[in-house]
Amino acid sequence: MLKGKQKMARQTKQTFEKAMKQLEKIVQELEGGALPLDKAMKKFEQVMELSIFCAGKLDETEEKVTILLENGKGDVSEHPFMTEDE
Repeated sequence: MLKGKQKMARQTKQTFEKAMKQLEKIVQELEGGALPLDKAMKKFEQVMELSIFCAGKLDETEEKVTILLENGKGDVSEHPFMTEDE
């Protein structure tokens, strides 16, 4: 159980941007193919933890944006996010 609390403590100090940089670095290491299997598995576990963290941050942000889109009557109008390509 202590291990889970340590992970939670690390994640509270983590930012989305730092997590994404860590993910990119780990993916490059894994794609290099030079890691022994046991180290590759540990890296993969880190990727999964970071992915869950990033997905949670994105969900939180989406909820905040939805709240900001509420009008004065409390009605929410949801609009898809537009990218530059659209």
